[in-house]
Amino acid sequence: MILLSHPFGNQNVRHAALALARAGLLREFWTCIRWNEHGLLHHCLPPGMQRELRRRSFPVELDPFIRTDPWREWGRQIAPRLGLAALARGDASFLSANATFRALDRRVAHRLAACPDVTAVYGYDDGALETFRAAKAARMITIYEHPITYWRKVRRLQEEEADLHPEWKPTLLALHDSPEKVARKDEELALADLILTPSTFSKESLSLAPGLSAPIHVNPYGAPPICTATRVPSAGEKLKVLFVGSLGQAKGISYLLEAAARLTNHIEMTLVGRRMHSSIPESAALSRWQWFPSLPHDEVLRQMALHDVFVLPSLHEGFALVLLEAMSQGLPLIATSNTGIGDILTDEREGFLIPIRSADAIVEKLEQLIRNRELLAEMSAAAKRTAAQCSWDGYERRLVSILEPVIRPPS
Repeated sequence: MILLSHPFGNQNVRHAALALARAGLLREFWTCIRWNEHGLLHHCLPPGMQRELRRRSFPVELDPFIRTDPWREWGRQIAPRLGLAALARGDASFLSANATFRALDRRVAHRLAACPDVTAVYGYDDGALETFRAAKAARMITIYEHPITYWRKVRRLQEEEADLHPEWKPTLLALHDSPEKVARKDEELALADLILTPSTFSKESLSLAPGLSAPIHVNPYGAPPICTATRVPSAGEKLKVLFVGSLGQAKGISYLLEAAARLTNHIEMTLVGRRMHSSIPESAALSRWQWFPSLPHDEVLRQMALHDVFVLPSLHEGFALVLLEAMSQGLPLIATSNTGIGDILTDEREGFLIPIRSADAIVEKLEQLIRNRELLAEMSAAAKRTAAQCSWDGYERRLVSILEPVIRPPS
């Protein structure tokens, strides 16, 4: 039996939990907040909190397994609304996301002593160290999901970017990771018996981890249901471009804004994501385009269905799940190879793979779609077909097939 933990229960986390539950492998799923979006209290909250808390609702199927440690995470959500944002700012703050990860990790490590039937623990990057230490002491198997790019590769890319564009340095958050934080990440990796990554790019980045010996399995994430509607822009209509992600330079946002400024007369662009600094990007750049600081997941999918192409020029991603979501809604992609989507997307079929740090490449590919609406339609159809082959059911089956021989070895 497996005990799985993650403070926020992201889309990939809940599908991992569902996979384990359906296979009879899940003992408990620990998270911070389990929210009932259909309850009376939900409708009494401000819209902003409703949007955030809708992300913390879980399928009913997981109800028997969910355990929560909510108090610090509630504090992190409420503090900014009470004018106490400083309590949640920076990794060292009492109510930071970093502190939330650590608190849940300690709680789960303590819990293991009361679960004699647990034979394995399943944790995530930067939130599993104490759990893994306790599991090793109890001779449990340690399963580690590494959904991101390894920190040494991230730091190298961000240091290069800070030299190229120092004005964007405040948004390159990995440059501020403490020695203690990155040492924790390396110790988690060293304690893992098995490592899961969502892309070849993420797996290859782990070659920089010193002394890593655990087997590494690539299991790409899944796509939501395919949108049946088809958007057919007219020949004279501006191309509708969408970006979803934090507005920081790790996402390559300055290169997108530069490209968009050169195509103002030919595109309409929507940005969905929070600023990572109060003055970056400049307000003028944001006011030029439609901007939503945050949207719930279903609204993001709706926006995707209203657009023609999705652009994500990230410097690094373990696997940008938002790209598969965009493909499921019929959007061709313009994305860097460093997003992990190269395992899924064939260049010039469902979209384009471009180099990092190239506004010119973004302009070139957008102009190609502006001129050739037939190509746009072909890529849209191909994106849907490929996304349909990348279901969450497939992800769950692959996960169980990887884990079962480890948890239930043949006699």
